Amino acid sequence: MPSLERIRAGLRAELAPMFRLAWPVATAELGWMAMGLVDTMIVGRVSAEAIGAVGVGSHVFFAVVIFGTGMLLGLDFLVASAVGGGRLHDARVSLVQGVYLSLALAVVLSAILFVLPSYLPAMGVQPEVARQAKGYMDALTWSVLPLLLYATLRRYLQALGYVVPVMVALVSANLINAFGNWVLVFGNLGFPALGATGSGWATSLSRIYLFVFLLAVAAWEERTSGAGLVLPWRFAAGRFVLLVRLGLPAALQMVLEVGVFATATVLAGQLAPVQLAAHQVAISAAAFTFMVPLGISSAAAVRVGHAMGRIDAPGATRAGWTALLLGGAFMTGAALAFIAAPRAIIRIFTNEPDVVSTGVALLGVAAIFQLFDGLQVVATGALRGSGDTRTPMLANLVGHWVLGLPLGYALCFWYGVGVIGLWVGLCVGLTSVALVLIAVWSWRTRLLEHDLRARHAA
Repeated sequence: MPSLERIRAGLRAELAPMFRLAWPVATAELGWMAMGLVDTMIVGRVSAEAIGAVGVGSHVFFAVVIFGTGMLLGLDFLVASAVGGGRLHDARVSLVQGVYLSLALAVVLSAILFVLPSYLPAMGVQPEVARQAKGYMDALTWSVLPLLLYATLRRYLQALGYVVPVMVALVSANLINAFGNWVLVFGNLGFPALGATGSGWATSLSRIYLFVFLLAVAAWEERTSGAGLVLPWRFAAGRFVLLVRLGLPAALQMVLEVGVFATATVLAGQLAPVQLAAHQVAISAAAFTFMVPLGISSAAAVRVGHAMGRIDAPGATRAGWTALLLGGAFMTGAALAFIAAPRAIIRIFTNEPDVVSTGVALLGVAAIFQLFDGLQVVATGALRGSGDTRTPMLANLVGHWVLGLPLGYALCFWYGVGVIGLWVGLCVGLTSVALVLIAVWSWRTRLLEHDLRARHAA
């Protein structure tokens, strides 16, 4: 058993490289989230129905597309472990299989998304909200393919350590999205005022830009590294199957996690527009803070994966616990901000008094689950870096869908608590998932050294 001082020394040694990798990725995640916030803030100047439409549309869109981006998360382990082991050609083979997987997924997911908005009224969404959400989603659907290709390139570049270009891409894409929203939502510069639909087109164009930007970065890095621009384009069936085998549980985990929030948003759409608007505003604020531990989670997957590739069990263990420490510290600060200034946060999005009042109450619930939300996503990244994508899937299935959502539904509709009841259920689900995943990571670290030695011997 290592001494306490040895543990502290290990964490201090890991903190600097983890932070160097995590902060650009976390900033990129904030930039990603900022796109949705800009959409919400700009259409918030149009109407409460427009806010609800963007909320419903974006959550349903991501409930579908997140499956595709989740399928690509297996690249975290495949590329990072290859890089850690010095097998750069192997990493490029995985990148190519990610491209093939993206192309296949884009066809299926786009077809689903073009049909799905027609069923929003049947889900109980208010007619005007459903009408505007359909226009928003139809525009977003054209971004599915570039979004998946962007995700593939991002996983590859992050595993190689090229995280600053990913951050620059997201920051600059936000400028394009904000300008596009200003032009297309309100009808500036001679364009028609398209409202929520215009916001969808602006976001879609910014995602196409993201793909083109990272494609240029990847091409430049490949050429300057001496590897050349000719990738190993041969279809590698074994690697493709391995990517799918790793990615499928990760994709299902993300669908389960994002899907529960999308379902909660659709359920909130059955309530008064004010409650739906407050839900969307508060969940946008909570999702914004979530982007930082999400970025730390990606850094954890890379650092743990690198350690796995070089057969360094203590390094993998240190990377996971250091990432959990960083994520927990940030989300504790976020919770304090939600408690200290909830009204100011809500007023960033809207000045409607009823929406502000309900949103403040929701942020109070969000403050409770901030820490657990951060810990569960960082633990998911650490486990993914070690090659375990099944445990987070099972934890999300039970925590959110067996426990959290049924409780939230009962409080909201059976006991008349309203949208706050939905949020209490979400809080319970997140807390349970976090506790389970931390316990599993703790158990896994005790087995990790044995597992890596066995793999090395083989």
